[in-house]
Amino acid sequence: MTARFITLEGGEGVGKSTSLAQIADFLSERGIAHVVTREPGGTELGESVRALLLDDGARSLDPLAELLLVFAARAQHLAQVIRPALSAGSWVICDRFTDATYAYQGGGRELGEAAVAVLERLVQGDLRPDLTLVLDLDPEAGLARIRDRSLDRFEREQQAFFVRVRAVYRQRALAEPDRCRLIDASASPRRVGAEILDQMRALVEADGR
Repeated sequence: MTARFITLEGGEGVGKSTSLAQIADFLSERGIAHVVTREPGGTELGESVRALLLDDGARSLDPLAELLLVFAARAQHLAQVIRPALSAGSWVICDRFTDATYAYQGGGRELGEAAVAVLERLVQGDLRPDLTLVLDLDPEAGLARIRDRSLDRFEREQQAFFVRVRAVYRQRALAEPDRCRLIDASASPRRVGAEILDQMRALVEADGR
């Protein structure tokens, strides 16, 4: 069976953690070896970068420096976790990947698509996810879902930042329908979960399982 690379994307409060657990359970029930990971993170270096990026005390971090840190963590993640797992035949399910960089740094930080694309080619080569599930939710609704928890550096951004993030996510999902599936995260958790599992069944069935 072909190893698959699946990414889960979306803004704040869209329910990625719940969806990630559903996907992992689905694969486990079918005996499909898989690795669950996240970005930034997934490695010792990546988790250190994550802590820096999310630290509310790092508000003075330059947007370009932020972009380079994200891709430095991604290079290590690819070398240490993602590529080895795929080579070994395991599926990889990743909480955010490069679409998030286009959305958060390219859109939210207004660095633009070109700068992200240059680093994407350098760090990833031809590697792209087989399936990207984009959980789409109005930023106001998403931020309302997380208002009772301690917020990190990104979650404290102004709503306009998240409007730009969402716009890029939607643009990328609609531009790449063969890879991306846009899922309405404002629906009930049951309905969102059912749609995600439908996508997973289709992917598994395509491999003859």
